[in-house]
Amino acid sequence: MSDTDGDSGTVTPELRIRQLEDRLSDETERLVKLYDAYEQQERDIVGLRAEIEVLEKEVIDKEIDREGLEQLLSEKDNRVRDLELDHAKATKRIEHLEPELEKMEEKYTREKDRLARVFEIAEELDGDLRLAVAEMKARDDWYVNHMQIFEDLNKAIKVRYDMIENAVEAERKSTHMQRALKDRLDEILSAPPEEAAGMVKEIADDLEDDGVLNRSNEEEE
Repeated sequence: MSDTDGDSGTVTPELRIRQLEDRLSDETERLVKLYDAYEQQERDIVGLRAEIEVLEKEVIDKEIDREGLEQLLSEKDNRVRDLELDHAKATKRIEHLEPELEKMEEKYTREKDRLARVFEIAEELDGDLRLAVAEMKARDDWYVNHMQIFEDLNKAIKVRYDMIENAVEAERKSTHMQRALKDRLDEILSAPPEEAAGMVKEIADDLEDDGVLNRSNEEEE
């Protein structure tokens, strides 16, 4: 037994087992280190993937922001173009309406002058009415004071009543005309300018048809 152990060229089972056990221990330790390194790489890979996902999300968010900004800029440009177009249209519309506005102002001035003339005629009619009333009263007073000097009392009375009836009829017509004219003037003053001009023309035409406006113009001349 001792001779076999002393022989260097002979490997005993016990030695072989110890060698295998040492080799197994070394391989196991190496595998453990490799596994630890593999796990570390796995963890690194997972971390890198997480970072990549975060970066990809940031890239997507920035792309969305960029597209949103581009859309806002595009909408702003469209809005600016629309505003510029509206401004140009408004300018052209103003240029087109300015001559019409000048014509309307000129027409309004003419109709305003005619309305002032109608007021003057109304004042003249009112003066005529007052004068007619005063003349009627003067005639009544005169007849009352001088009835005794008439030789033909019946004729004098008849003439007097005829004069009274004419004066009353003239007063009634003048009062009716003044009231109607006042109502029309109130309507004109409360009506819009574009309608008032037509109403003034209508009153002036009526006065011209009745001969009042022409008579007043002749008296002024």
